[in-house]
Amino acid sequence: MRAIWKGAVAFGLVNVPVKLYAATGEHEVPLHQVHKKDGGRIRYKKFCSIEDEQVEYADIAKGYETDDGQLVVLTDEDLDRLPLATEREIEVIEFVPGDQVDPILLAKTYYLEPDRTAAKPYALLREALTSTDRMAVVKVALRQRESMAVLRVRDDVICLQTLLWPDEVREADFPIIDQDVTVKPQELAMASSLVESLAGDFDPSGFEDRYRAALEEVIEQKVSSGRTQAVPQPEEVGEGGQQTGEVVDLLAALQRSVEKARAGRGEGAAEAAEPAGSAEEEATGTSGRKAPARSSRKKKADDEPAKPARSSRAKASGTGTAAAKKAEEPPEDKPARPRRKRAS
Repeated sequence: MRAIWKGAVAFGLVNVPVKLYAATGEHEVPLHQVHKKDGGRIRYKKFCSIEDEQVEYADIAKGYETDDGQLVVLTDEDLDRLPLATEREIEVIEFVPGDQVDPILLAKTYYLEPDRTAAKPYALLREALTSTDRMAVVKVALRQRESMAVLRVRDDVICLQTLLWPDEVREADFPIIDQDVTVKPQELAMASSLVESLAGDFDPSGFEDRYRAALEEVIEQKVSSGRTQAVPQPEEVGEGGQQTGEVVDLLAALQRSVEKARAGRGEGAAEAAEPAGSAEEEATGTSGRKAPARSSRKKKADDEPAKPARSSRAKASGTGTAAAKKAEEPPEDKPARPRRKRAS
């Protein structure tokens, strides 16, 4: 176990340095909320209700709303200035009979371990509590909050058990209990007989959490039958602090938006992708501007061979099929350039 608090028990002039350990812990099957579709973990983020933006933990403070609707914001500095006289000390206030502590007040239990140099005063306090059959009522500061607690002995270990403050226990207000009800002697005798028939010594080891056992069995059956899947990993974070998946989704969304805009103008995807002065415009000179110069058209012929469908251009040069065939060959003074795809 790992100590969660270090301090000292002080009663009278005796001071016992101790360490505090959590004595209890709930055994539950750890289940997470996941997306049914892909098994991704469900995460919870803190958002500001005014700005509708995610808020970092460092920017979160505690607030108190008054009855007239005013808000009081408390910072860490405000809380640090609060008086906690028992911050590192378990101060014994009084010793009381154990049966006077109402079990409804009992909260979380901790073990107290003495320092190596405090074994004797620790044992002295333990034996004093046991021999007098009393508990020590103390005050202690845990997690920036002062709590009332008791010290009691369990299996030669002094336990600190926090208590609820009296105003934290609600009053039971059930009018039906105040009704005048008559219990017959025969009914009471029968109920007492039933109690005696089920009487015994309490042994918590004889009880079992059947729900947890059944849940673990269901999980084991799924594992043994292979009905499992790999735990999905979050997308890697790329440059700029953005996740790769988010970038891909953004590009896909932009691409779909561009295609939708092109479709609204009656343009093809590849056609709109061409810059101004594309291959179609260069071939026809119908871009809404003055046709390009002849030298530009000749350069285009060098880059792309003429197709039979464009034989009119070859006829214009007066060579017909032979000229078209010659146009397919690269110029003698220039190396062959790779053929580029034409816009459809």
